[in-house]
Amino acid sequence: MLEKRVELEGLKVVEIEKCKNDLKNLREEMSSRGSSRFNCSCKYNLDDGKKVTPRRDVPNYPKYTLSQETIEALKKPTFDVWHWEHNEMLSCLEFMYHDLGLVKELNMNPITLKRWLLAIQENYRNNPFHNFRHCFCVSQMMYGMIHLCNLKEKLTLTDLVILMTTAVCHDLDHPGYNNTYQINARTELAVRYNDISPLENHHCAVAFQIISLPECNIFANVNPDTFKNIRQAIITLILATDMARHGEILECFKQKVKNFDFSNEEHVICLKKVLVKCCDISNEVRPTEVAEPWVDCLLEEYFMQSDREKSEGLPVAPFMDRDKVTKPTAQIGFIKFVLIPMFETVMELFPQIEEIMVQPLRDSRDHYEELKLLEDAMTEVKPMSLINQHLLTEIQHIMETLVRQ
Repeated sequence: MLEKRVELEGLKVVEIEKCKNDLKNLREEMSSRGSSRFNCSCKYNLDDGKKVTPRRDVPNYPKYTLSQETIEALKKPTFDVWHWEHNEMLSCLEFMYHDLGLVKELNMNPITLKRWLLAIQENYRNNPFHNFRHCFCVSQMMYGMIHLCNLKEKLTLTDLVILMTTAVCHDLDHPGYNNTYQINARTELAVRYNDISPLENHHCAVAFQIISLPECNIFANVNPDTFKNIRQAIITLILATDMARHGEILECFKQKVKNFDFSNEEHVICLKKVLVKCCDISNEVRPTEVAEPWVDCLLEEYFMQSDREKSEGLPVAPFMDRDKVTKPTAQIGFIKFVLIPMFETVMELFPQIEEIMVQPLRDSRDHYEELKLLEDAMTEVKPMSLINQHLLTEIQHIMETLVRQ
């Protein structure tokens, strides 16, 4: 009965807020009718994405009860992310927050946590790669790294909630076209954020737009100063996922890792940036049968962008051009020069990741290098086949001439 009363009181507050928002919108609409407004004719229109909408009902997605086998599997990078429906992934994310003690630590309302997760899912678009499954993938890897690296003993629970929430929110409302496209096409996002990490800034904005809804505010019971710190930390980490800043962030971590101090705030912030980056691009850490479909998804998204760039007369990156790139060429350089150096640097601080995370990256590099050799061999065979066919045609022509004579 007490829970019911609390829920009813919460709904009253939400309805009051809704009325206030409706009145505010009505006033703005009335005032706008009296003056002409200038609309920016940008190529990318923010209105074609899903809206952040309040959920005043109690979430009713089918509850998936996690088996002990699933609970154990969730803690490992080998977890197969392809066999789960959206409601099952939502249940897994909900479990992670409870299991890490984040719900208790921040005094989260469990119903609010459900509503927040639903709003998050609804605000990921159905892109080939940057979609809700990618969000779940990154969040599950973060959960796995927290367990694998014993981060509960080394970081605060507030740090863990920052890491998990960043992972969940880091690509919200991603349009499927990267920062280079946004800037070159002079989209509304690029104009709004002055060409500075437009997508990452947008992901942050959508994340806190959702949290600003009373029924989705998982930080409602946190004191204002703590919330301010959490908000700033999440923004910092989401902005760190811009690959344009990869070299700068990794170099910063390399300078600190030899004498790393978990009591030094600057060191910990640098570690959290690298952990988020690792999880964001960690697909090749997973078993081949789990990792390889992600390459197909990423290439599909790349090809969509490069086709659009060609049609709009914009520059096209060779690694996104369907006429120039293959799976091996797309992966080898990325694994060798981005993934392995970053994970090996993290390994200096957490040696336990070598077997389960770094070695699979080395195996993946070897796998794609073998595929590249086969690809090159096939490319060489084709011209020889054409030459042989040409010779056969010539011989046949000579024989036919001789017969006629």
